[in-house]
Amino acid sequence: MKKTAHIIQNIRKKGITGLCFCCVVLLMAGCDLFPSKEKFDKTLLSGYWVSGTVHEFYNANGTGYTWDTADDVTEEEAQPFTWTLEKATLTQIHQMEMGGNVPKTYTVTKLNTTSLEYHDDYGKYYTYIKDR
Repeated sequence: MKKTAHIIQNIRKKGITGLCFCCVVLLMAGCDLFPSKEKFDKTLLSGYWVSGTVHEFYNANGTGYTWDTADDVTEEEAQPFTWTLEKATLTQIHQMEMGGNVPKTYTVTKLNTTSLEYHDDYGKYYTYIKDR
């Protein structure tokens, strides 16, 4: 009788352990433990992009410049920057007139031959249309 009670108790322990393991596996199946960032083709970024009054120009060699006509700035007065695109991370390093560099990092969500969309870590979203 003692042996039977011991066997039943052992089966319960193993059953509870197995049930807990199954629950953990099911919970983890819904988690994205290894998120993969989408990879964008950086050759598509080259060119002239417009969003309202904001203009950005990306050269294939990793340089570019930006200006905003709402600030009464022309293309000749544009602020230069260097850029890199690694997977979905767009980094622009803006070169200030008085010296110094200001890095800006964005996450690209869409890049094709006509559209560019990205956002920063502060919740600001940008949408551009390729003009030329």
